[in-house]
Amino acid sequence: MAEPQEKKDNRIKSVKRMKEIMTNYYIEAKTAAQNNKKVAWITSGGPVEPLLVMDVIPVYPENHGAMVGASKMGVGLCEKAEEMGYCRDLCSYARSDIAAAPINGGPIGGLPKPDFLVCCNNICGTVLKWYEVQARYFNVPLFIFDTPFCHSEMTQEAKDYVGAQILEYIAFLEEQCGKKFDYDKAIEVGKLSIAGQRLWQAVLDTAMHKPAPMSAFDAFFHLALIVTLRGTQIVVDYYTELLNEMKERIANGISAIPNEQYRLLWDNLPVWYKTKWLSDTFAAHNACLVADTYTTAWCRQLDYLDENDFLKSMVEGYTAIYLNISVDQMAKAVIGMIDKYDVDGLVMHSNRSCKPYSLGQYDIQRIVQKERGIPSLIIEADMVDERNFSEAQVLTRIEAFMEIIKSKK
Repeated sequence: MAEPQEKKDNRIKSVKRMKEIMTNYYIEAKTAAQNNKKVAWITSGGPVEPLLVMDVIPVYPENHGAMVGASKMGVGLCEKAEEMGYCRDLCSYARSDIAAAPINGGPIGGLPKPDFLVCCNNICGTVLKWYEVQARYFNVPLFIFDTPFCHSEMTQEAKDYVGAQILEYIAFLEEQCGKKFDYDKAIEVGKLSIAGQRLWQAVLDTAMHKPAPMSAFDAFFHLALIVTLRGTQIVVDYYTELLNEMKERIANGISAIPNEQYRLLWDNLPVWYKTKWLSDTFAAHNACLVADTYTTAWCRQLDYLDENDFLKSMVEGYTAIYLNISVDQMAKAVIGMIDKYDVDGLVMHSNRSCKPYSLGQYDIQRIVQKERGIPSLIIEADMVDERNFSEAQVLTRIEAFMEIIKSKK
């Protein structure tokens, strides 16, 4: 059936280019051995730039987990992991990745075999055991990049501790790759990483315009490049193109939803298998989720990174990220986004899989209520495992929430 013309015109044209880039990226990763290149699996918040300096292709099991969720293959893989002995309460990214590895499961027939793994615990503690499991399964080396929790500011002792690990990380890469680390190339990769993050922030900030030219659901899709190819010219070129398209949409009056009346902020990871349903459900109330704390996390490093001394600035850049700071600091960041994007309400995904993201949400909700007095909604779900999502229950909560939003407007 042909789609309405209005909907066709509303589509973001850069999506096609994005899909081409990601397809080429996975083809290159899957044929790495044929081209004498190495593949490293790395956590989404891990320091990827040194891998690029060494011409290693970074692969992200979490990105694969997102694709599993969006492809609605999560339940099958999570159940297989549970048959392997893993608890249902564990992260669904971890469960789907561990289950997919032996059978090349998932939407792209499994990830390319890693030559080694790099695990940074700045996003959670689960990744430590997850990557240990995969290192044993593939029988490859594992480097653990340990970042202390930042209750307030980093102490000098903490900076020295993380700084020493950057040197150990470089030594590990030299051993795995059989060549010296190129510090001149590191400068260029660092500049590209910062340029890409600035452009990504600029893309997200176009949603400050009323009506917003893109939604948080669009940002969830376009996030993939800043995660997987951060530090490359490809990212800079793509986000330049996407930013230009967003500016063009603003100039031509094209918005993410047809009749934006209410602006909302999303907190936590997406519910990957229900993004379209959630987008349509909120749009039916003329509500657009204009920003989110998840995709913005890949811009927060800009507060610490220095293109004139990138390697040293990685210490704070990779330690003081959103999930590794106190609830008070997270609430401060949320309030900053409420003001920046001028939102009418806060939608929080209480994610069964992601405890670091979810445990402080009731405190953040209370702080936001006290400081800004805007309504908030908590949706209980899971990013990949559909068994933890009740459409009827969530719909009832959204409808009640939107009634409150409308009464206050």
